Parts: sequence; C-alpha cells; structure tokens
Amino acid sequence: MSDSSNPRIHVIGTGGTIAGIGLNQLDYTQYAEVGKKFTIEESISRIPEAHTIADLSSENMISVGSPAIGPAEWLDMNKRINTLLDSNSVDGIVVTHGTATLEETAYFLHLTIQNKKPVIVTGAMRPPTSYGTDADLNLLDAIRVAASPNAVGKGVLTILNNEIHSARDVYKANTLRVETFRANELGFLGYADSDGEVLFYRAPTRKHTVFSDFDVRKLDELPRVDIVYAYAGSDDMLIEAVRKNNSDGLIVSGFGSGTLPPTMMDAAARATKDGIPVVLASRSTAGRTVITPRISKLELLVADNLHPQKARILLMVALTITKDRKLLQQMFAEY
Repeated sequence: MSDSSNPRIHVIGTGGTIAGIGLNQLDYTQYAEVGKKFTIEESISRIPEAHTIADLSSENMISVGSPAIGPAEWLDMNKRINTLLDSNSVDGIVVTHGTATLEETAYFLHLTIQNKKPVIVTGAMRPPTSYGTDADLNLLDAIRVAASPNAVGKGVLTILNNEIHSARDVYKANTLRVETFRANELGFLGYADSDGEVLFYRAPTRKHTVFSDFDVRKLDELPRVDIVYAYAGSDDMLIEAVRKNNSDGLIVSGFGSGTLPPTMMDAAARATKDGIPVVLASRSTAGRTVITPRISKLELLVADNLHPQKARILLMVALTITKDRKLLQQMFAEY
C-alpha cells in the first residue's frame, strides 16, 4: 500500500443502475430506458465518508447500461486498469458497473489483470434516486474492500449487499432482489461488515490475475466464442449455424453434467472435426461437467463448474494462446 495515511483508490465509472437517475423515488424499472445517469464524481459525492477511508480519484470511462458492455469494452478496461496499477499511482481499483453483465466483466478482468492489487467490481439493483437504494452502500463497501490489505492477491472481487465474492464463482441469481449475487454451494468469501471491518473467511484457489497466463494488453480484439443452449427436442440447427459462421469456439449449455440430445451431440462432434473447440457446460446452476469415454472419444471439452457465460470467457482468452485440446482442457481445470 501507499506511504500516505490512506490507501489511494481509483474509481472507474461505466454506468449501470448504480448511476441511474429515475423518474421518481418509486422508479425501479424505467430508469434504464430514460438513460440519465450520475457521473462517478456525483456518485462519490453522495458518500462523503469514503474520503475518511481512502484518497480517492475517479474517471468516467463510459456511461452505459451493461448490456452494451462486451469484449471491446473489456479490453479497454483491461488496458486502463493494468496501466493504473503498474504506474504505482494507485493501491486499488473500484469499477462501478451494471449488474446485467457484471459477473462477465469481473471474470474477464480476474483472468487478465496482471497485478495483485485489489480490483473490486460493484453495482446496484436499485437506482440511487429510489427508496431503499443499495447504490451508495455498495459503492462505499467497494472502496472499503479495495482499501483493505486483506484483499490483496485474491483476484478480482465483487461486492454487493455486503457480500464479497470471487469473480470466478459469482453470478446474478435474481432479476430484482438486492441479494441477487450468489456463488451457490461454494459460498462467498467474506463481508464488508456493519462495524466497518472487511473480513475474509475463504480465498480463491484457481489461477487468476498475476498468476494467470492471459496477458491481453496488446490485443485489439478477442476470438469469437458463441453459446448454444440445449433444451428438450433441440436439434443441430444452431450448432450448424455456428459452424457456418466460422466461430473460433463454441460453448454448449447442456443438461445436467453436460449431456445433449443425440442430433445436437453429433453436430458438436462435427464442429470439433472442423477445428472448432467445443466445450460442454451445464444449464444447471451448480455442479461440474465431467469427461466420459464418449466425450473423450468425440474430443469435446468440459467446463468443470463454470457457468456457460464464464466458460465462454475462459475459452476466449485461452484461444489467444492455443487451440490444442489438451492444453485447453488443462486450463479449464486450473482457472
């Protein structure tokens, strides 16, 4: 940390509900369509107590709803955050973000930030202009976690509703509730608690950040990876469309531990023969997809316990290094 009395925390605003300006104090749903947003400086001004925790700086990187954030914006964030952390001008980063794709941005940064310093991603489920907003406390908690020496070396973290999650495991589980971000049976890592303490009870064990092989700072684009969802009666149409579109990789969200309808499995095998890496994930919200003799024979990959949207991100960055099937499968076991 810095030699000053307070750690230096830089807050990057990207928009989302946490910055949303509603029509009135009962507007919990229309604010996104209105499109008006606070700047990150205005958001910080709502929590003056944050200045007793950290020496704050800030910037508005973009101001959009998170459905508009994808690989191009991830690469921009990666370059900016790595530059800031490498400059030794900051001790930690907070990113404010819409909740729709927050888990995906956080996981991409978790895999590609090349520094041990804390990077905390937060958002809100209720805009700051509404009754019962969680925006102010979530931002304050994010600054508290970013300023905590206990957060160093734990990879990219998220915090909403006082709960600290690893970016690898967290996902949005409810469309409207403030306790939406969950990590299933594996649990969250700790709390930014009511007495001001930042407490960790668990730590991530999979590779991340400074331990990661994925340095994408020099890239202008990422490989294209698509997701196809299995359902009762699904056939080969969507996988064939992906094959014809020359995608670089494919995630298939299957039943249970990765099973598929027969025609869909055959199409996945054809895509693999075309040289498209195909990873079987599960549409279930918990548990692993596992290698079986048939899956091995068809040269398909499995996502371990990553949700399809997280498996897509890992495959995207993995393909910047290799297309070797054994190496790709090893990465799904390590990250």
